[in-house]
Amino acid sequence: MTTATSTTTSTTTSTTVGRGAARVPQPRSPSAPRSRAAGSGPPPGRPGARPAPAPTSRAALGLLRQAADGLAEAHRVEDPLLRYPAAYLAALRAGAAVLAVRARPRPRRGSTRNVWQLLAEVAPEFAEWALFFASCSDTRAAAEAGIARLVSRRDADDLLRQAEQFVGIVTAAVPLR
Repeated sequence: MTTATSTTTSTTTSTTVGRGAARVPQPRSPSAPRSRAAGSGPPPGRPGARPAPAPTSRAALGLLRQAADGLAEAHRVEDPLLRYPAAYLAALRAGAAVLAVRARPRPRRGSTRNVWQLLAEVAPEFAEWALFFASCSDTRAAAEAGIARLVSRRDADDLLRQAEQFVGIVTAAVPLR
């Protein structure tokens, strides 16, 4: 029994001859597909060959629900010192939902970063929103501290409108499956 080997790309098939098996190389064209592991996806060339995206995490869905609840709360309260933080926290939760879907944990290095900084890195399409809401952080802290001169009714209403828009955009961007 002889075994032939080749230095070119080939597949080997076994042929039974008498008591043993002889390996005979079969040439393979460069465009021929390599064997695929079972269950590794649909065959190439079929429409819809892309796998379905993974379901959205429960954490992200919970954060979006909390953001919607926060917006509803902000609409119910009249006091700007309560409305402003409620609207801000709704936007913050929507930003955290984006992070829950897209961010990948990395070892901590350097200073701590907040949601708005991480959002701008992980989802650049939300960078302007992140910058806007980051600029509102000090005013939110002032409202929570009861400093009325820094938060007018108009400021609270404007932030609520911006937060509603942001939560809507995030909700549309996060796959709800």
